[in-house]
Amino acid sequence: MSKKVIAFDLDDTLAVTKSPISDRMSELLINLLDKYEVCIISGGKFEQFKKQVVDRIEASPSQLRKLHLMPTCGTRYYRYDEIEEDWKIRYAEDLTAEERKMIIEVTKKSAQEMDMWEAEPYGDIIEDRGSQISISFLGQLAPAEKKYAWAEKNSERRLALRSVLAEKLPDFEVRAGGSTTIDITRIGIDKAYGMEKLIDALDISKEEILFIGDKLEEGGNDYPVKSMGIDTIAVERWEDTALVVEALVLAAS
Repeated sequence: MSKKVIAFDLDDTLAVTKSPISDRMSELLINLLDKYEVCIISGGKFEQFKKQVVDRIEASPSQLRKLHLMPTCGTRYYRYDEIEEDWKIRYAEDLTAEERKMIIEVTKKSAQEMDMWEAEPYGDIIEDRGSQISISFLGQLAPAEKKYAWAEKNSERRLALRSVLAEKLPDFEVRAGGSTTIDITRIGIDKAYGMEKLIDALDISKEEILFIGDKLEEGGNDYPVKSMGIDTIAVERWEDTALVVEALVLAAS
């Protein structure tokens, strides 16, 4: 069955972590929007999506209408309104204030017990994103090169902490995301949930979606998409994704 939707993770799939997409990727996404519906689903907030992608592409209103944004691992969904010329939220699966407080306390204590709490971080280590709590071990504002260096040395420790948090927070989804991050959402509200919402919104089947991401291994925040049976392509960096998109655009021409 031919694909109608190309879905992507963001950091380390479309762009260097927390950085705007490149000129090359911007051009490729514009070309892709002429051929397919495009979805971006990742752990960052909507404001991060706008900074990294939306503000970097010179898309027409009709092209933007085909761009589906799902921040915080699919716990929120935004579509472009051509009449109001603005992005409108379709749903938000927010955590309660009590849930967020408890998750933050458990996460901080567990990280400290495992000696993974940075003494001098780049900004806040834990960020309350409303529908998701994210822990970024070097801080939310850490430079990309610092994150990649940390990830190379601490990938096993991060997964070990993810397992500990999953045991302590059995009523929530706990996934590794980005290079230095763990994302926590309401149970059942993950990237697979977002894909199901997209399927309903577009009245398509899962066989008509292709997903591209860098955290497709079990425990990664892209894994739920793979486990629901959507076709996936694993990448390690945005340059890998660019080659895939080039092939997709060429095939659809």
